[in-house]
Amino acid sequence: MTVQPYPLQFKPEMKERVWGGRALEKFDLELPEGAIGEGWMIGDHPNGTTKVTNGELAGKGLDYIREQYGREWFGSNGFSEKNGRFPLLIKLLDCNDDLSIQVHPTDDYDRLPAGELGKTEMWYILDAKPDAKIIYGLRDKVDRSAMETAIREGRIMDTLQEVPVKAGDAFYIPAGTVHALCAGVVVAEIQQNSDTTYRLYDYNRPGLDGKLRELHIEDSLNVIAYDGAGATRMTSTETAPGEWLTIASSPYFVVEKGVVAAPWKLETSPESFAILVIAEGSGTIAWEGGEKPVKNGECYLLPANLGAYKLDGQMTVLRSVVPGR
Repeated sequence: MTVQPYPLQFKPEMKERVWGGRALEKFDLELPEGAIGEGWMIGDHPNGTTKVTNGELAGKGLDYIREQYGREWFGSNGFSEKNGRFPLLIKLLDCNDDLSIQVHPTDDYDRLPAGELGKTEMWYILDAKPDAKIIYGLRDKVDRSAMETAIREGRIMDTLQEVPVKAGDAFYIPAGTVHALCAGVVVAEIQQNSDTTYRLYDYNRPGLDGKLRELHIEDSLNVIAYDGAGATRMTSTETAPGEWLTIASSPYFVVEKGVVAAPWKLETSPESFAILVIAEGSGTIAWEGGEKPVKNGECYLLPANLGAYKLDGQMTVLRSVVPGR
């Protein structure tokens, strides 16, 4: 059937995690019982495929959208003949406890699981308790030998940089960057469509099944970018209304932050879909075929061929697109 493009909203796939909590309920999201660490808001992955909740395509999965409309709706940069899947995975994370110390591989790592990609990602801090922090990269002069020694001697934390965080901070995390979110933050994550994580350290705590979670020391040591992978961070609290501020840029995604304080006319591009994450506040999105109220915690996929649309209200929005490569 022929469907006119419109902003797609999806039912999140909720993931229980040993470090999760209940903070995502503040976005009026339905959480199952348990410690919910991740809401996969827009996903097309074997471990989680989200389904449309609005409009003509309600009930259809993102995989169906890809198969039926991928080339036109995802755009020339966003549709891949090679991999097939939607190129990005959009999450909200509730870090009620510290995440494991971890690192992700690049696309060309020869021990990737079959069908998987590497994982470059970015974080935008939606909320942070006082004194909240993250692990972000290595200290100076930490090479593979120094890391191996620190792991063997049980002092891996001595090799890592701790960074204080607050709401509005943005972190770009290229594959190869050692990192970990810590307790007390709620985060929007935009990443490559991958679920590959190598754990270096997990505080010797049991997982949800009561057993220690698996570590991946050899793979981690192999993929760490000891001289840095180009990680960048910024504070974006001074964003001017009606202007886009680039907060993360990679070969896989460009993420911009915008503050809506008055009607703002925008347009999608034939090159890429746009993902909108409503980070704060509320308002409306209008397009040729209709108008929809939106609020914080909601995520929308705007097809590349949607064309003109308008944001209005009082809200902060993250916009993600796929650049040409």
